[in-house]
Amino acid sequence: MYELFKNLGWWLVSGEQWSGPDGIGHRLAEHLQYSLLATLVAAAIALPLGLLIGHTGRGAFLAINLASFGRALPTVGLVVLVFLASGLSMWPVYVALVALAVPAIVTNTYAGMNAVDPDVKDAARGQGMRWHQVLFQVELPLALPLIMTGLRLALIQVVATATIAAYVSFGGLGRYVFDGLAQRDLVQVLGGAVLVAVVAVALDLALSALQRALSLPHSRLRSSGGTPIRPA
Repeated sequence: MYELFKNLGWWLVSGEQWSGPDGIGHRLAEHLQYSLLATLVAAAIALPLGLLIGHTGRGAFLAINLASFGRALPTVGLVVLVFLASGLSMWPVYVALVALAVPAIVTNTYAGMNAVDPDVKDAARGQGMRWHQVLFQVELPLALPLIMTGLRLALIQVVATATIAAYVSFGGLGRYVFDGLAQRDLVQVLGGAVLVAVVAVALDLALSALQRALSLPHSRLRSSGGTPIRPA
């Protein structure tokens, strides 16, 4: 066991392992590209949907159940299905990753919007706020913690699952896992798994810091017990 961890440490810090097209630096950049792009696309789909159903209260049952259905889809099976339909490309990977990320964002965005006190929204309308002002100046700031939690969950899931890019002969950190399994190289497999875990933790911490930064301008709203700010 000691020898295994010793070899793993050497594999992770070796300058040779970090250089070239098969090096950790290049594979890390590929993995981040797959993960961040898929999460951004999922957010572009899921955030407006979650905000809409949370604000209007309409379509919640259908949207949440569709999101749950997407979460239940087997990721590898979806990759294979899209692969058979579109051929050898990154489309199967992106479709699978987006389908994986959408449910967490939709459900948490809806939950955050739904948790806003109706009296707060009524008070905002009573002060003359229009629907978009209520949405963006009252509901969204109060729902932001749960929305950010959904984004963080989605990103972590996508980072962990983006290893499937190597399943259809593309890059990313999953390359070390699949190649290591094929070559029976346990050090390479563990190295790939450790790198994926480190990336997931680092991105989660980055989003947590972003959440705190975004929450600062709205601390007055929350500390005042949810009293809406009077529109200009």
